[in-house]
Amino acid sequence: MIVARVEPLLSIIVPVFNEGTTIEAVLERLLAIDLPIAREIIAVNDGSSDGTAAALDAAAARSPLITAIHQERNGGKGKALRTALKRTTGTIVAIQDADLELDPAQLSDLVMPVLRNEADAVYGSRFMRDAPHVPLMTRLGNAGLTFVTNVLYGSALTDMETCYKVMRGDLARRLPLTADRFDIEPEITVLLLQRRARVVELPVVFSPRSKAAGKKIRWRDGYHAVRLLVRHRFSGQHPE
Repeated sequence: MIVARVEPLLSIIVPVFNEGTTIEAVLERLLAIDLPIAREIIAVNDGSSDGTAAALDAAAARSPLITAIHQERNGGKGKALRTALKRTTGTIVAIQDADLELDPAQLSDLVMPVLRNEADAVYGSRFMRDAPHVPLMTRLGNAGLTFVTNVLYGSALTDMETCYKVMRGDLARRLPLTADRFDIEPEITVLLLQRRARVVELPVVFSPRSKAAGKKIRWRDGYHAVRLLVRHRFSGQHPE
């Protein structure tokens, strides 16, 4: 029997909410970066009220590699991510935020462990190296959530909340994700750990922005993340 060879493809998911000033630059960089495999970019406009929708449509019109999806109402990062995930076809899936806190060029290194079958998922850690430029409250918040994750699930992560999560496409599409908002980050992590996925971390450079500059995550998102981590740990549910 002849088995057809599946060509590697990276599906890059970009959830977007009111990032009209940065989304065009993000998409341009995602098209321009040197990647070891082919790419497709799926950007979801999560009910934006600024110029995001027009920028996405213009970018999609310029490049067949970009698919623009529009949701009428803001449902949260998790919902936008889940919507995009259903449209992915790649052997590898990566998540890219639309705010330029993380340089898209770093994806080139992050995909390699999955491509070489050395990992099922790769996390781009913002805290594997010293990060004195990151605000103290940001560091403490991320350290606290990562600590809770490691205690509950026996992991040794340094940055559970990172946007840069790169996964095998078949694995990502099988995860029973339900989170709508920023709690999608711990939910992905929990489901990967419960399935004993090989998760490795690589350091990435992070340029945090302030609330005034458009930072959307708030302290209450940390509360919801802890609730999700605890609920999944003691729910009695078994992974597939």
